[in-house]
Amino acid sequence: MYLYHFGLRELPFTLTPNTEFFFGLPAHQEALATLLTALKTGEGFIKVVGEVGTGKTLICRKLLNDLPNHFVTAYIPNPYMNPEELRFAVATELGVRTTGKPDQQQLTQRIQDKLLQLHQKGHSVVLILDEAQALPEESLEALRLFTNLETERRKLLQVVLFGQPELNARLSGDALRQLRQRITFSYDLRALNADEVFQYISYRLKVAGSQLPELISMPVAKAIHRGSRGIPRLVNVLTHKALILAYGQGRHQLTRNDVRLAIEDTDDATRSRLMIWSWFGVAAVSGCAVLLAWQFGLRGLL
Repeated sequence: MYLYHFGLRELPFTLTPNTEFFFGLPAHQEALATLLTALKTGEGFIKVVGEVGTGKTLICRKLLNDLPNHFVTAYIPNPYMNPEELRFAVATELGVRTTGKPDQQQLTQRIQDKLLQLHQKGHSVVLILDEAQALPEESLEALRLFTNLETERRKLLQVVLFGQPELNARLSGDALRQLRQRITFSYDLRALNADEVFQYISYRLKVAGSQLPELISMPVAKAIHRGSRGIPRLVNVLTHKALILAYGQGRHQLTRNDVRLAIEDTDDATRSRLMIWSWFGVAAVSGCAVLLAWQFGLRGLL
């Protein structure tokens, strides 16, 4: 595609979370620091909430990479499971023997025995669930019961929940108040500001091999910020499309017009008032043209 044209080794704005492109923006660094601090102090439940596309999965993978060696992790990326399925998933992640189809009480006991073995070896166990807002209510309650497993000094299992804002809404209900009270650390991911968008794009281009400092300018980054609302996933989409447009015209610098066209081609992007009025203007002119053609055609028939 445009790799050779811009001197890139790889595509810098794919939607797949890649920790090699982790920039360490203030919001992401704060979230990661909160997680690491909470886990090191042995807290039971930790929660990170953010809108779609704000980088939760990337932070999750960065956390998995950065945890000290004494942590044992169980990672469940798609937790839309009933309590039985959730227990089996946790058991599988921890290497618990599940042959012989044990009932739920037996499986819970085997998980507890495994947690005790790991604790005796000096390990801390962390269960990480992405897209936690998809967990059924009874499965959320099963998670709370998991964290009842403890010694006199600390929890045998810590749980990190990554979810969309709907998770907060679900946890606010009375039925889950016991779980809500167990969440001792939480962090709400925010969108990026315009300066952070500029730094974010520049960093990803540099990691991908770009040596063209003029490729992205602050005015262009501000246009991408407006269109993306500072959501990293949309920043990636708009910048990728803008690069394609610049490449198609043989340019080595992005323009605000590239961004405007990328925004028009992206369903969830935010269009400026000028763009909206421009669209209405085109529609009005087209409508007038159709009406005039119809009138002249009708007169011709008369």
